[in-house]
Amino acid sequence: MSVAKSCTCCGQLTHTSLSSEKFISPQFSLMPLRPGTFTKKMTLNYAVPVGRIKFVLFDDRPDSPTRGEIQEIFMGPDNYVLVTVPPMVWNGFKGVGPDASLVANCASIPHDPDEIDRCDPADTRIPYDWALKHK
Repeated sequence: MSVAKSCTCCGQLTHTSLSSEKFISPQFSLMPLRPGTFTKKMTLNYAVPVGRIKFVLFDDRPDSPTRGEIQEIFMGPDNYVLVTVPPMVWNGFKGVGPDASLVANCASIPHDPDEIDRCDPADTRIPYDWALKHK
């Protein structure tokens, strides 16, 4: 999946390209808060063409050099980026603007509910306060 923006005579065009050989199962979210998702085998690829979110990653992989680290990425049309999340890294997002945000995710394998673990915002597995912060 790749992302890009271009201007036309009618306005801005936001591109999200998919390669059927690498990405499967596109999903789109309009939820204001999705606090924690963990996948065992699936690589996730996120872009936000509409609205603005705070995207949070927490690495809890035992042998990872970034174990225990939290990363915040503010995503939206003003920072239109592709964020790729490897398997076994907790991730979640929260809308941070007055309008709804459209979050696009293209996974590397077909959706399998048994492959995914989810957690509540108060879950202590992710040591993160979902209040808005600017870093």
